[in-house]
Amino acid sequence: MPLEDGDPGRQRGRQVNGEVSSVPRLRGMGDPPDGSSRTDTVADGWEPGPAPGDGDGTPGGAPEQAWKPEEALMTELSELVQKVVKSSSWWERHGVDISILACSFLLLPAGFLCLRSAQAIPFLLGVLTLGVVHHTLTVKGSHLASHNALTESKSWGKVWAVFFIELCSAFTVEQATYNHVKIHHGYTNIIGLGDSSTWKLPFLNRYVYMFIAPLAVPILTPLVALDLLRNVEWKAALRTLCCMFLGFYCHYWLLLHVSGFQSPWSALLCMLLTRSLLAHPYIHVNIFQHIGLPMFSAERKPKRIHLMSLGVLNLPRNALLDWSFGHSLISCHVEHHLFPSLSDNMCLKIKPIVSQYLKQKKLPYNEDTYSSRLWLFLQKYEELMVHAPPITELVGIQ
Repeated sequence: MPLEDGDPGRQRGRQVNGEVSSVPRLRGMGDPPDGSSRTDTVADGWEPGPAPGDGDGTPGGAPEQAWKPEEALMTELSELVQKVVKSSSWWERHGVDISILACSFLLLPAGFLCLRSAQAIPFLLGVLTLGVVHHTLTVKGSHLASHNALTESKSWGKVWAVFFIELCSAFTVEQATYNHVKIHHGYTNIIGLGDSSTWKLPFLNRYVYMFIAPLAVPILTPLVALDLLRNVEWKAALRTLCCMFLGFYCHYWLLLHVSGFQSPWSALLCMLLTRSLLAHPYIHVNIFQHIGLPMFSAERKPKRIHLMSLGVLNLPRNALLDWSFGHSLISCHVEHHLFPSLSDNMCLKIKPIVSQYLKQKKLPYNEDTYSSRLWLFLQKYEELMVHAPPITELVGIQ
């Protein structure tokens, strides 16, 4: 998955409940100071601190959310979530998701061997197995690795990022983490920055974009990655090229020598088929959960907790997509944007706390079904995907 940790950026506020060994501190996405550059602001690595006015009373009988500073709201929520993280075992924080990725690796031999069969059912089972494994490694694995959510070791985090993002996904780590972690998370739904505009192809009509274009994702991803190599150092570019070649060649070699494909073209066609198996929901999920929600200008954007509650949406749980993409991209996307360094399983664990807190504070908690969002995009494709989105003006929370 060409997702979008590099050098840590500025940290604001204080540590939430301090730092406990073997338990990761919550890292969120801070509001950059006015005039800060895009490269100076990092989504991961920020922890909210106390803000003036945080207290138990509500002056003048005004509603708590109306007077309480947004920074204090985020701090309060962070402390609630941090308690859950501290009380969670390593298995809950990392083990569950590592096991899912490990199981996917173990399924690879069965998938390649099923493709040897001349019968339709075993062959299709092999295609399904390899397709699901491919997306689990490239979407779930790359996403977790880009946020260093697979391990608490920074060194191993870099190793896993190269493995999942470059070797498995054929993308460059530096550009993936910059575009996703620093820009998309740092400026979620900010026009011209993290507004998901990279997913828009306005020259395509709605049916081509929604149902045909996703089949080209396995081809377009490495081409886009090659183009972005101009923006990285030559050592990183060389490493990316070697990893991309190794990943493609290993897949191709296994199809020829293990699955028994007789011609290069049949092997390449099978590669395209398996790598595009879940490309439709991959594209759909990326646009459903942000586009069509409030958009803001960089000069007049709301504070962090409002930005995430307004501009992020959760989809219902789905067994196939939960396994292949991860909870943080499906049913816990709001939680993920608030606490991006947490693993998929931890996002699922804190979901009741986050949803209850946002609703208690009268903040939006966006949820919708896959079919409902699909129908919305088919009905309003021109408005949402072709024309520039309108800027949302909020009153009373700035």
